[in-house]
Amino acid sequence: MRVMRGGLLAAVAATALAAGTGGAETLREALERTYRTNPTLMAQRERLRGLDESVAIARAGLRPQVSATAGLNQDLFNSGSGEPRNVSVGIDVSYPLFNGNRVRNQIGAANARVDAGRADLRGTEGDIFTEAVGAYMDVIRDRSIVALNENQVRVLRTNLEATRDRFEVGDLTRTDVAQSEARLALAESALATAQGRLRTSEEGFRRVIGELPTELEPPPVLPRLPDTADEAVLIALDNNPDLRAIAAQVRAAGLDIDVIRADRLPTVSAVTGVDYLNRLGSAAELLSGTPIPGQALPPNEVSGASVGVTARIPIYQGGSVGARVRQASAIRTQLVETAIEAERLVIARTRAAFATYRAALNAIESNTVAVAANQLALEGTRAENTVGTRNVLDVLNAEQELLNSEVQLVTARRDAYVAGFALLNAMGRAEAEDLGLDGGPLYDPLVHYEGTRGRASDWSDGEARAPASTRTAPPNAGGPIAPLIGPVDPRQPQP
Repeated sequence: MRVMRGGLLAAVAATALAAGTGGAETLREALERTYRTNPTLMAQRERLRGLDESVAIARAGLRPQVSATAGLNQDLFNSGSGEPRNVSVGIDVSYPLFNGNRVRNQIGAANARVDAGRADLRGTEGDIFTEAVGAYMDVIRDRSIVALNENQVRVLRTNLEATRDRFEVGDLTRTDVAQSEARLALAESALATAQGRLRTSEEGFRRVIGELPTELEPPPVLPRLPDTADEAVLIALDNNPDLRAIAAQVRAAGLDIDVIRADRLPTVSAVTGVDYLNRLGSAAELLSGTPIPGQALPPNEVSGASVGVTARIPIYQGGSVGARVRQASAIRTQLVETAIEAERLVIARTRAAFATYRAALNAIESNTVAVAANQLALEGTRAENTVGTRNVLDVLNAEQELLNSEVQLVTARRDAYVAGFALLNAMGRAEAEDLGLDGGPLYDPLVHYEGTRGRASDWSDGEARAPASTRTAPPNAGGPIAPLIGPVDPRQPQP
């Protein structure tokens, strides 16, 4: 019993943190499920698809515009002019010849915003994966802490029984019994708190990853991280997706200015049209009075075609163009300032993640030493208590010190891994492509972009996609969004 306490707690911590269970879920599997079913990630992909369509909308300005007109007319009162009764049909075609490079700049701005959307998707992947890693490690940490506290309660119950037995024979005082009872009550309270924290972590796991956690294997070793904060910052400045996104938005805003300036220039279009008129037998009614012998009746059918060039030359527009250019310039400058803010934030996050990672590594080293020392101290205190040089309170304190150091070691291991992954994310190296996920082909944004950018049909609506993310609501759950997103998967684990 005296030696078992330290050895058992060390085994609990080692099993929870360093030993995998056959058939247990791995971090890679959890990230693969997140990649396929997380609603934040799915929504970001849909947003990018919407941005892809903006390129097709802009390219429509390069194509001809065709319209048709048709009309049926019957005059109720006719004074001798006009068409008493007719049906008319016409087709008009317009093709842009010159528009001041407006459309070209619109296409460039749309493509720049697509680039920004792709960078945002990369950033969302990294953020969601970082959140998933945190949720995964929280569960491992809190399960370990619960196991440690459960063992603490068992040990203190055994201690209390032994203390009561020794009190019965007069070897200990009532104070010793009260101290053991109090320490057991505190341990039971700490266990209840740890169990509540574990449940919270499990729900966080399900929120991000989509299912309640099963047995979890320890995470794989992180890729090599930079040796200095400055090295990490340089990598982040080159590769962080948030910086790439804001840079693309600045480019798009600059092109928006050129689009507005095009309103000062003339527009030239080639136009053609075909018209057909049928008077529906009312040609004679166009003649007033008695027809003159030999006078020809107007034709009952009239058709014609025309072709030409039209130009619109703006001269004065009330100052609106200048105001919109100044407005767009202010927006671009605002985005440049936002880019500087984003750069500051990336640098701060990178340095903070690096510092947290290094501090957690130092904490692991220190707490490992502390656990070993506290195990030895507990064994010595128990031995000294046997010979009467230490009292029961000394033993209880030694047990608590060992528990505290083991909990701190578990926490430091979790903090080091999460901070290391956050550092990878800040450097732009925590996306699906970097992690080598094995759950099938990765999402390729170019597929949708290439499939939509050249579409020229007004009737190509595409197919409505069902939600890809999974629900975590109970089976047969209702609510206002239930009709929109479908039923809950009955295989979804429930609490």
